[in-house]
Amino acid sequence: MSFVAQFNALPVGELLRRARGAPVSAARASLDRPSLSLTDFAHLISPAAGELLEAMGRRSQQLTQQRFGKVIRLFAPLYLSNECINNCRYCGFSRDNPILRVTLSPEEVRREARALVGQGFRNLLLVAGEHPRFVSRDYLAECVRAVHEQVPGTSLEVGPMSTEDYRPLVQAGAEGLVVYQETYDRAIYDQMHTAGPKKNFDWRLETPERAYAAGFRRLGIGALYGLADWRYEALCLAAHAQYLLRVCWKSSLTISFPRLRPCAGEFQPLTHITDRELVQLVCAFRLMFPDVGLVLSTREPARLRDGLIPLGITLLSAGSHTEPGGYTGAGREKLHQTQKGRIVELGASEWAAGDAAPHATEQFQIADPRSPGQVAERIRSLGYEPVWKDWDQALSA
Repeated sequence: MSFVAQFNALPVGELLRRARGAPVSAARASLDRPSLSLTDFAHLISPAAGELLEAMGRRSQQLTQQRFGKVIRLFAPLYLSNECINNCRYCGFSRDNPILRVTLSPEEVRREARALVGQGFRNLLLVAGEHPRFVSRDYLAECVRAVHEQVPGTSLEVGPMSTEDYRPLVQAGAEGLVVYQETYDRAIYDQMHTAGPKKNFDWRLETPERAYAAGFRRLGIGALYGLADWRYEALCLAAHAQYLLRVCWKSSLTISFPRLRPCAGEFQPLTHITDRELVQLVCAFRLMFPDVGLVLSTREPARLRDGLIPLGITLLSAGSHTEPGGYTGAGREKLHQTQKGRIVELGASEWAAGDAAPHATEQFQIADPRSPGQVAERIRSLGYEPVWKDWDQALSA
């Protein structure tokens, strides 16, 4: 049975009722249990459990250090293309946004990777919009090979594909796949995705299973907070993680906590999760899943990221750019707009407007602008060790 079938049978209404109305006594009882159920998780994300945040933080810190030690893995996103055929109301890459677009050549991708290696990174996440004309399977395989020549840890965050299409990417050197469901609320998902293949909720929901069948050894999931009620998203995400840990047991799992950030199109979040609630959410996930990697990106400001390091986060991005060519300026001479799949060259007035050297439009604005070196130094000052590389193909040769 796929997760779609299990998801459809999930008693979300009852769990959400507990997540919204559990008394402090129920949350305290769940906090003291050695292993948690979804009901316990619901208690820990309840408003009442906010009173236990200090105790949750201590327990979360203890579990994280037991399972992971005092280390923080660092990675960087490398954007390949901001072309997309989907209309997603919350995304800067949405196809109807009149943005500056570009797709890097494999050689330009190699150049971007070289720059990131020079900053210390040995773990890169290749990101691209979904557009089969510009971002084909063969193109992705070329980019993976170009990066894998220099980087032992190469993961992908691209449009969902079939198992057969994923296999050449694994063979090329990709070892991880990240796919966010965005929102687990079907009604809101339908409202947010107005055109393109991303409208297929079930196809996206089953993506980690297809990736696992293709041979990826790392799987990453998450919800985009700011669309549906955050407690609803958290319950569905926890159920999804439970399922993947049981069924895709040969792969490691990571969970991310992205919150909506300003982007082209000026979409305003539909819901809100406070910083304190985000801390509670991270602690609840650590208590529920002691051995799962928890990821926090540069969507969050430096002070909050620093504060969450001891409380359960194990992976951080640093020095991020969310546009193609952001690290070296690659592709700037090829900037264009895309209308109905057709490239529209920029006119002289468009090149002259704004910056003297325009760049591709970013997917979203980052909130932590610190350099990788500054982030690494801050990690050390907190008593933790920044880890740039934790995997090498030679280990499994």
